[in-house]
Amino acid sequence: MTALTPKSAALRTYYERREALAAQGAVGEMSAREAFKGLLEATAGAHGWTLVVEQRVETSARRIVPDGTMRDANTLPRGYWEAKDTADVLEAEVDKKFARGYPRSNIIFEDTRRAILYQGGAHAGTYDLTAPEQVAALLNRSTTTASRTSSASRRRWPASRSIRQGLATGLLRLINDAHKNNKRFQAAFADFMEVCKTSLNPNIRREAVDEMLIQHLLTERLMRTIFDNADFSRRNVIAAEVEKVVDALTSRSFNRHDFLGQLKYLYEAI
Repeated sequence: MTALTPKSAALRTYYERREALAAQGAVGEMSAREAFKGLLEATAGAHGWTLVVEQRVETSARRIVPDGTMRDANTLPRGYWEAKDTADVLEAEVDKKFARGYPRSNIIFEDTRRAILYQGGAHAGTYDLTAPEQVAALLNRSTTTASRTSSASRRRWPASRSIRQGLATGLLRLINDAHKNNKRFQAAFADFMEVCKTSLNPNIRREAVDEMLIQHLLTERLMRTIFDNADFSRRNVIAAEVEKVVDALTSRSFNRHDFLGQLKYLYEAI
């Protein structure tokens, strides 16, 4: 993937749209954000991602609706964007959003003049949006850090926790979609529910079983490789049944290999 440069076509288009909007007196958040939205769409597309506008996101605190979510081919979130009005105090708006439960894993806040980037729970930089080289640096950092799996760049546990939470949220969305649209998954899940009722709890709820699937996907590789237990999924009865459901889940667009690749830095750190 080629890094964005200050002279790239996407940035030229961004500044042209800014000027056109300014000439029309479009200074409010809803109008002025269109230029940055177009730039994010182009940047996301270069990485094989899609910018989804105003997509509801489930967090541990509440439902939130960022102005944009960059999602990969597995529909897992890679980054977020929140536009604010030039009349707002950007830092104060950032604090308000975090108080409401907005993710700190990889999110850009901008007001057409400045942008603030948070990654791994920490402030990662403030950028002048009137300077092409700073805009390029902002987007390159946002997208390459989201793509990179180097343990050296993400060795802090708070950062890994926020990313795991984002992946778990994406997986829950995939599972919910499969409950509605994937007949193979529905059949495998029904069989697994019966195993859980017999082996674990006759009153177990679907949500608890969904959580088991998510935790299995997040930890299965740890059991196989880090703890040198390659037969974990075969010898553990519940894990073996979970694998059948996961196979059904991955029978369509979801790619487990790519998903696990996002956790490589975490496995290396552990």
